[in-house]
Amino acid sequence: MFSNHIGEYAALLTAVFWTVTALAFERASRKVGSLSVNIIRLTMALFFLGFYTLISRGMFLPLDATGFQWLWLSLSGLVGFVLGDYFLFKSYEVISARISMLIMALAPPIAALISWITLDEKLTAKQGLGMLLTFAGIALVILKREVDANSDDMESTQKKVKLNYPLVGLLLAFGGAVGQAGGLVLSKIGMQDYDVVSAVQIRVITGIVGFALMFLFMNRWNSLFAAIKNPVAMKRITLGAVFGPFLGVTFSLLSIRYTSTGVASAIMSIVPVVIIAPAILIFKEKFNAKELFGALVTVGGVMLFFL
Repeated sequence: MFSNHIGEYAALLTAVFWTVTALAFERASRKVGSLSVNIIRLTMALFFLGFYTLISRGMFLPLDATGFQWLWLSLSGLVGFVLGDYFLFKSYEVISARISMLIMALAPPIAALISWITLDEKLTAKQGLGMLLTFAGIALVILKREVDANSDDMESTQKKVKLNYPLVGLLLAFGGAVGQAGGLVLSKIGMQDYDVVSAVQIRVITGIVGFALMFLFMNRWNSLFAAIKNPVAMKRITLGAVFGPFLGVTFSLLSIRYTSTGVASAIMSIVPVVIIAPAILIFKEKFNAKELFGALVTVGGVMLFFL
């Protein structure tokens, strides 16, 4: 039975791994900045992946990949890691990981739209309804209605719709969703029948190069050295690196190999619900029934979109 659902179980584990890594990287980013967290965690992940492939395949680096695989997986690394994760980690500094991961639930529908445009995959009316539900669930959480205090006429007082969270943080999280979606589609094109972990290595290598160039042009090396010397931040980055670019990304690619991109993405989209319990119990975040309902509607919309 297990062998018949490898992709689905891998996607479920990915959701758990991404929950752990989101909370760990949120705390680290608030301490030492998102740019430092990104390059450190990818460097750690490269060694984790390298030691694994050294044991499993007899080579530390993916030297047997074709030029085609290097091209598309490198593009995936640039889009998914450098752009997508940079925006996502910056959003952690503005809004909580819980809200950022809720916005990230848009990644599966966006991935499907990209696949529709580039890979000629079809979209149905049910998927359109799922997309609307996803947007509605997110809107329940991030929007609120308040009485217009500037209104002089009490009888005609109107309620204005306002954001519960800073617009900059929400836009950054949305940028992360677009990056992750694009990276996933590019990975599917480039990976084909190549080894999953080695495919992740190529993405990680590209990500490291991309962030190193950002440090070079922004002259932020001092902040990187300060982050490395911060023991609390390094513990959190290490935890996030194990569960994120190592286990999380590897299992996400494993899931799309053994099941459809849609099914895998739908299962992985449950992070906004999974993250609620640790956010409240461990980090004492404030929470209300409307946010729970919104998270459930969001996840339900993503699942309807694909299943």
